[in-house]
Amino acid sequence: QVQLNESGGGLVQAGGSLRLSCAASGLTDSFNAMAWFRQAPGKERIFVASVSWNGETTYYADFVKGRFAIGRDNAKNSVYLQMNSLGPEDTAVYFCALRNSPVAQTVPIAYDYWGQGTRVTISS
Repeated sequence: QVQLNESGGGLVQAGGSLRLSCAASGLTDSFNAMAWFRQAPGKERIFVASVSWNGETTYYADFVKGRFAIGRDNAKNSVYLQMNSLGPEDTAVYFCALRNSPVAQTVPIAYDYWGQGTRVTISS
């Protein structure tokens, strides 16, 4: 059974940085694209960033381009999200997702497994 465990969330001031991590367990191989989504209070879950199985292809939502970077370490079955220049609008629960395909996608329905989420709060 595949499980995803996020960590790294917290409270930071505007302009600060955070690094989220997501460790996957129960995988039989590394041919899985992974992604980060986020959900702000009262809003729907939206795409943040995704990465192909080998890390060569990445996608970003327009609102994080130039500020966030996604990466992965297949030896550790992990994906990361480095978040810089954070603002109050980035406050949300961030979810890690994994799909049974090596190709990265940008929509929630494409992903087969989800973590429980890690809360990120940015104070102004």
